[in-house]
Amino acid sequence: MADQTLTQSIAALDGMLFIDGAFRAGQGTRLPVENPATGEVIGHIAAATGAEVEAAVQAARRAFRPWAAQLPKTRAVALHRLGDLIAADADAMARIMTAEQGKPVNEARGEILKLAEACHFYAEEATRVHGEIIPNDQPGFQSLVVREPIGVVGAITPWNYPAELVGWKLCASLAAGCTIIIKPAELTPFTALAIAAKCQAAGIPAGVVNVLTGKGSQVGQALVEHPQVDKIAFTGSSAVGLHIQQSCPQVKRLSLELGGNCPMIVTASADIAAAVKGAARRSFRNCGQICIAINRIYVDRSVYGEFLAGLGRAAEALSVANGLTDPAADLGAMASAEPLEKTRAHLRDALDKGARLIAGGKAPEGADYAKGHFFRPTVLADCTHEMLVMREETFGPLVGVAPYDDLAEAVRLANDTPYGLASYVYARDLTDIQTLSAGLDYGNVAINTVDAGIMNAPYGGRKQSGVGYEHGREGLLEYFNFKHVRLHHGVGG
Repeated sequence: MADQTLTQSIAALDGMLFIDGAFRAGQGTRLPVENPATGEVIGHIAAATGAEVEAAVQAARRAFRPWAAQLPKTRAVALHRLGDLIAADADAMARIMTAEQGKPVNEARGEILKLAEACHFYAEEATRVHGEIIPNDQPGFQSLVVREPIGVVGAITPWNYPAELVGWKLCASLAAGCTIIIKPAELTPFTALAIAAKCQAAGIPAGVVNVLTGKGSQVGQALVEHPQVDKIAFTGSSAVGLHIQQSCPQVKRLSLELGGNCPMIVTASADIAAAVKGAARRSFRNCGQICIAINRIYVDRSVYGEFLAGLGRAAEALSVANGLTDPAADLGAMASAEPLEKTRAHLRDALDKGARLIAGGKAPEGADYAKGHFFRPTVLADCTHEMLVMREETFGPLVGVAPYDDLAEAVRLANDTPYGLASYVYARDLTDIQTLSAGLDYGNVAINTVDAGIMNAPYGGRKQSGVGYEHGREGLLEYFNFKHVRLHHGVGG
């Protein structure tokens, strides 16, 4: 019965676009969507045509001024209603996500509930958007700084967190008074369309939220180039983010959350058991397909052997399964063949250059895994920066480990990357903690935890990891223009 319900849910979204408050059958080419655990085609998306892109942009433009003029409290009520509807249907939405993305249902449910949390957080922030009064340098003048919504947002989102990474952009846009066109990844379109159905049910006005499906190089690029799209909010690879930045035909506001290649440093003072537990979680959760996954670990030589042994045992203990049939599995299938092949390539490169295999290194065996994109969580020891695993973002269940001899070396190695999204430290010595938190050139530094972000604090990267912020008040301000109103009233002049 559960599978029949899932099939019906996906069938209702098959080939659909969401434009101007209504679902419509797309007119473009159909592209298959596969279950990455089985290789089965579960449905199709319609590649949005130029006319459909134009229809969505014009719907968003028409809706913008009326939506921006709504009282913040009205927008907040709508977002709270949306959050409640999403949370109430978390189980069904989670199964849609698992069917197209591969992560276990329990993990997918957690992501859906985080989407609901984002709705409620930004609903509250919507009512707390304040301006400022700026002192002037002569009497009789007053300067007001007010914040006004930017306009129409094009949100281009990835496949690794197909609900949460839509939600950060959707909720901040709506709270600010912007309208939005969402272009989800072609691997995971049905989660975004399911979110659109909830927006419709929540009574969010027509045109405020739109969803277009298709390839990023075509549909996403059309939004980037459209002169009436005022802002692009993108999460994905640094290469694509750079292309977006370079290909805008006119000046456009951008938020780009890009690649990670995130390090973890384990000092001699660390709680090794806690460090092992944290490393196993953040290296392998979602099969390592997360921008803030730990890619490389630097361990003080005095505890290197102990840490390696612990991490190897922890990796071997993780379960891998079809996320629909085993909702509580630690890892499901990887989302597609592409990240799986990159994982294999990084593994081969490291072993060829002298790394030691501590755990994993292959796909799980058995008929249940034969048709899916599965791989065991893999730990490599004695890695160097000559190896791809330490230089590039693998985006798979593979982590490289290397020893270091002093904190200065650890900081140098951790910062030896063009990326700067998140970094992790396990240490109990306060001098170690202060040295590392100050020295790591990253937008997020998590100490004795691997949960680098929380909803009410800014989340963003440095260097090639992007521009702009999500989460927190800072994430909301990314959707505003600031206006300075200088008034000569003459009083006291």
